[in-house]
Amino acid sequence: MPAWEPVIGLEVHVHLKTRSKIFCRCENRFGADPNTLVCPICLGYPGTLPLLNGAAVDLAAALALALGCEVAPLSVFARKNYFYADLPKGYQISQFDRPLAERGVLPLTEHPRSIRIHRLHLEEDAGKLLHDWPGGGALGDVSLVDFNRCGVPLVEIVSEPEIRSAAEAEDYLRSLHQLLMFTGASDGNMEEGSLRCDANISIKRSEETQLGTKVEVKNLNSFKNVARAVEHEIARQSALLDQGQTVAQETRGFDADSGRTKSLRGKEAAHDYRYFPEPDLPVLHLSAARLAGLRSALPEMPWIRRARLADTLGLSPAEARDLVAVRGLADYFEAVVAAAPALPRAAANWVRNDVARELKERGAGLDGAIAPARLAEVLTLVERGELSSGAARDLLRTIWSTDESAAAAMERLGLAQVKDETQLLTWVSEVLRESPDQAAQFRAGRTQVVGYLVGQVMKRSAGRAEPRRIQELVRAALDEGANPAN
Repeated sequence: MPAWEPVIGLEVHVHLKTRSKIFCRCENRFGADPNTLVCPICLGYPGTLPLLNGAAVDLAAALALALGCEVAPLSVFARKNYFYADLPKGYQISQFDRPLAERGVLPLTEHPRSIRIHRLHLEEDAGKLLHDWPGGGALGDVSLVDFNRCGVPLVEIVSEPEIRSAAEAEDYLRSLHQLLMFTGASDGNMEEGSLRCDANISIKRSEETQLGTKVEVKNLNSFKNVARAVEHEIARQSALLDQGQTVAQETRGFDADSGRTKSLRGKEAAHDYRYFPEPDLPVLHLSAARLAGLRSALPEMPWIRRARLADTLGLSPAEARDLVAVRGLADYFEAVVAAAPALPRAAANWVRNDVARELKERGAGLDGAIAPARLAEVLTLVERGELSSGAARDLLRTIWSTDESAAAAMERLGLAQVKDETQLLTWVSEVLRESPDQAAQFRAGRTQVVGYLVGQVMKRSAGRAEPRRIQELVRAALDEGANPAN
């Protein structure tokens, strides 16, 4: 049987985060009552004229620059002609042969490679078909149309067909979503339709250069469903070719419940849409000065920030990836490091684990986190040996929402780490005296009981003993075969 190699390209539609729609002043907002955010322009009334939203252009151009695209100084809007119930004008204003940007690249997060971007262009969204009554209840054999989404500004980002697997397809979409969050170009909410993905999938023999027949799977609305749809389509096409059948060029939908794709219609080609330049919009001109200003305002890209944190602070790739997952989290972490520059690894550990856990328990976002400088105080006390890790966690919860200094709270609560060797030996002696069975097990070769004994000493000290020193004392006492108090 031949070895089949998948060839995958993704077309991602992104709602831009503007206050108004792309060609009119209607509010760009999700969740309004149906058909309340509309006007004669976005409803396509005869005689109305579009007026381009400059904020949408800036967001699209900034996103293109973030992806390393070549942004065209001149680009042209076109009419994409097709009939569907959610398209009131009978055409969509998009871009065709002269798009806003081309030839970019997106580094993946989980895989050590990058995917090239073929093009990025501006367009308007269509409305939304409703197959249930608002509030629930089947409509039967009719559908309703909500035109609120008509005219919402979109960018379509088209990758080159060089994604190799379902895992890479999911990684690509997650990496793109992260970039949207970093740049603020979109809210990226897939449940609300702000980020929608079409997957183009074909397979070929691994030794061949000619691509197979392409199938498009439309409107994938979650990261996992992109991977599931791609996996199913690879398996379906492979099975057809293994049986000597052919793959039809078509558009398919994905059923999340069954995990299978189903045929929707034959796949259109570009000429089917009868593109021609939009007569009501002039050529879009972006000056070099305008692009330079957009470029200078871009934040550090997530892949660059991951590499910098790993290289300059000695973080592992996993630590850097987790800390840069959200721009605000990366900012918070670097603020902690700025306050405690000698403790980047400790800061990474506490931000990824203890701060994240506390935020989850409190149901708070990063804006509700303890101030970075105050977390740095706690880490510094631990580093100096004045506070144990266990006590530090109690201290963190205590001062989370107060102005009390970490040192003052530590003294007030009696959490300071005990360094008096006499007191430490007393606790060790008491635990060993009360644990003769465990001491005998250690001498019989079951050295893992040391962990239990250390835990008992830590409990007796209320977490104020230093675990490493306690382990040393416990082992020394057991090795001597006598209670240290004797």
